Amino acid sequence: MSFVAVLEIHLHFPTGTSLKGKRREVSSVKAQLQRRFGAAVAETDHHDLWQRATLTAALVGRDAGLLRDRVADLERYVIATFPDGARVECHMVSQADLLS
Repeated sequence: MSFVAVLEIHLHFPTGTSLKGKRREVSSVKAQLQRRFGAAVAETDHHDLWQRATLTAALVGRDAGLLRDRVADLERYVIATFPDGARVECHMVSQADLLS
């Protein structure tokens, strides 16, 4: 059986002064999440605000426990990278739940 974890990552850039600077930060964190954790990542909200961003990420795995560990690692990474403004929400479902 497979499991899917969907994470909503809310970022705040308190020292951000432009959309260009925010885009640079968002591109960097998206690339890191893809490279380090194998996550599929997209910016899904606050496109026109220079101090906020919302990313949605997805991770897939065969073992629920191992997937939870990867989610916890990803969450720790995001919070360590943005200590002044990050919040991560996670929802995990099985493939059977998705198909029923």
